[in-house]
This record gives sequence, structure tokens and C-alpha cells, in this order.
Amino acid sequence: MSTTTRVHLLRHGEVHNPDGVLYGRLPGFRLSDNGLAQAEQVAKALAENDITVVLASPLQRAQETAAPLAATHGVEIHTEDRLIEAANRFEGKTFGVGDGALRRPRNWPLLTDPFTPSWGEPYLRIAHRMLAAALRARELAAGHEAVCVSHQLPIWTLRRFLLGQRLWHDPRRRQCALASLTTLEFTDQELTGLWYSEPAGASDPTVTGA
Repeated sequence: MSTTTRVHLLRHGEVHNPDGVLYGRLPGFRLSDNGLAQAEQVAKALAENDITVVLASPLQRAQETAAPLAATHGVEIHTEDRLIEAANRFEGKTFGVGDGALRRPRNWPLLTDPFTPSWGEPYLRIAHRMLAAALRARELAAGHEAVCVSHQLPIWTLRRFLLGQRLWHDPRRRQCALASLTTLEFTDQELTGLWYSEPAGASDPTVTGA
């Protein structure tokens, strides 16, 4: 008899980021009040699901997003380093469309290769570590469901990798809203389904610090 296991990739909720910086892996960025409410919404949406495992990125915003879900299902949060945000050399800076960053000569060496990309962690490395984390979750929750709390770019990169799409992409077209779920369904060890849902509603993928 085959075994069906689901792994939900949950993006963290909205972050308190009044200065609009690209915070990346910086410590100390917590969920906003709205982000905490989004985490509660997801926990309620998944309250009847057969969740036996919750893994989360070590960053504060992911741990806080995982907390109500883990409490609802009476399980511990397992910190999984491979779910962390992508490394980015613009971390700690404001960098976005229309802010003049592209006109600053000191930034030009970081912008030479959008396909790898030159400003941060290679997309393929992100995809491989995220896949390893998802497969760990699948094994831990075999026959049940697991949740992996991570970040927009890592989740989107893994989705594109699994669908056989090119990994470089337009960030404005990412389908990975705050507190959204990208669900992977496995039959035994084979990926047999992938779908997306927004239990906490839609959000703009281009908002700095979201």
C-alpha cells in the first residue's frame, strides 16, 4: 500500500520593518501585529490537518510564525537551518525599484549576473538545500503532514526547481504571499502534487521588507 505525505512550505508573516530595509538574515526582525495575526490565521486554517511535524528557519520571524501552528497541534518546533532566508549582499540596506540603487557605482559589481545571481546565494544552492529540508520533513512525517516555515525567495526557488522551470525570474511575479502555503504531496517518495493557497490573504511580492 502506498503512503501519502504532504509537506506545506509556509512563508512567514508580515515583519515589523518601519525603515524598509532588506533585512535578509539579520537578527532582531520580529513579526508585526498583523504578522502575528496572520500566523494565527494559518494555525486556524490548518487546525484539522494531520500535522505531526513543524520545522522552521532559525530566523525570529519564521519561529514566531511557526509558534501558533505548533501549539495547535501539540508538537515542538524543530529548527532547520536549511530553511533560512537566502544570503544577500545588500542585506541591511534599502534597495528597490526607484530608490537610485542602480545608479550607484559601488553597487554595479554586484549586479553583473542576474542569472546566478551575483548579489547573493546561487539559486541552485537555494533549491538544493530547500529540497533537502523538504525531504527531511517528508521522512519525519511519513503518512501524515509536515509544515516547513521559510521565506519567499527560498520557497519560490524550490517551487520553480520542482516544476523544471528556470531558476532566475522576475521577483514581481512571485506567487508566494505572506503566510501563504505551497504544498507538496508525495506518494511514497515520488512528488505527485503541488499547489498553492493563501489562508491569510494576498500580499504584494515587491514590498520591501515584507
